Amino acid sequence: MGKYVAQLSFSASDWDLVTPDSARLRNGACPCLSGEQYVDCCGRFHRGEADAPTAGQLMRSRYAAFVVLDAGYLLRTWHASTRPASMDLDSDMEWRRLDIVSATNGGPLDTTGTVEFAAHYRLDGERGVQREISRFVREGKRWFYVDGDVR
Repeated sequence: MGKYVAQLSFSASDWDLVTPDSARLRNGACPCLSGEQYVDCCGRFHRGEADAPTAGQLMRSRYAAFVVLDAGYLLRTWHASTRPASMDLDSDMEWRRLDIVSATNGGPLDTTGTVEFAAHYRLDGERGVQREISRFVREGKRWFYVDGDVR
């Protein structure tokens, strides 16, 4: 997700210190649109209680991390070969909806996968959509975001 600029800055030393902003959730529902409550869905990944079993689930959980401003999770799930030293999240960005357009590989037995998505947002009263094809790699039993082509 390319639009993570402005007010909140995080570096590698902050990874375990970030508390997701659950006030940004609608009635406690998970922003990945699974229909589950955040605490039972992507929240368990954010808290480190489980790892996303597929590239698609990692994509959804990373989107949810953008919604709740959990930069620690975003950095922890970013592959070391491409991960920035720090990142800034814009607390004014309102992520509204995630649409998974397609996925290739990325299953529990795969080592690579891609997920194409459209993330709808609102910023400064304007609506927008970020479209990206994200690449993921699985090392051991953990999936990592590598990079993406923004469309």
